[in-house]
Amino acid sequence: MKTVKEMSEITGVSIRTLRYYDEIGLLKPTQLTEAGYRLYDNKSLEKLQQIMFFRELEIPLTDISKIMDNPDYDKEQALLTQKSLLESKRNRLNGIIELITDVMKGVNTMSFEAFSDNDVQKMLDHTLENMSEEILAEQVKKYGSLEKYREYLTLGFQNEHAVADVLKWYGSKEKAVEAVLQSIPNKEEQTQQQAKNVENYKQLMQAKETGNVALEKEAIANLSELYKNMFNLDNARAILLDLAKEYTEYDKLAEATDNQFGEGCAEYTAQAIYRYYGKL
Repeated sequence: MKTVKEMSEITGVSIRTLRYYDEIGLLKPTQLTEAGYRLYDNKSLEKLQQIMFFRELEIPLTDISKIMDNPDYDKEQALLTQKSLLESKRNRLNGIIELITDVMKGVNTMSFEAFSDNDVQKMLDHTLENMSEEILAEQVKKYGSLEKYREYLTLGFQNEHAVADVLKWYGSKEKAVEAVLQSIPNKEEQTQQQAKNVENYKQLMQAKETGNVALEKEAIANLSELYKNMFNLDNARAILLDLAKEYTEYDKLAEATDNQFGEGCAEYTAQAIYRYYGKL
């Protein structure tokens, strides 16, 4: 048997709170001594632990009492549900912490600045100069000439929605320009990145088929690192959340992904990204 003081020391719940739980009937002591002191057994300690989990999820005390007094209450199932909900809460908090970190670095994810013509031309020059001959030839053939292909790329920088997304990923126009100009892709790096990307999606499909939560988290973490390297990002949260949104809103992208990696891959990947960042 444990005293109120011992219960408080073990769980971190204050003595005053334990007394209140007794008063409202949420957690009655196992027995009272002749002197009126409350004593608790191990079952009471387990029940208090479950109450603490419910409170962490901000469930009202009256609702906790109804849940735990229900004759169909399944402790194991309740723990699994609590674990899942608390993981989502943790992921959401991790996402908020990442945003705060960005703000402390001077990143403003809510701003919009148009790229200057000079910025656009510098980025286009760099991109075209470092593009492989094969890919450049394909694009020139597709658009009819190098100038027309360049005009097409320029239009992308005039799309406010697209530019807003880029600024959200990088935090500022200056960082976006710097990231593009520092990027010097080569065929070997591109091949390695493509291979890693395929491996990530295979991991996600394996997690989908087996229900392996740990493997799902590992795959999204790897995808985050890959995108950070590919796009010279400090934080891949915004770009991955945008990817998840595209998977759920654009049928053609989802269909292409499913065709390559398996039925339901796009939807599962989107939900896995949302779970990872606590956005569900």
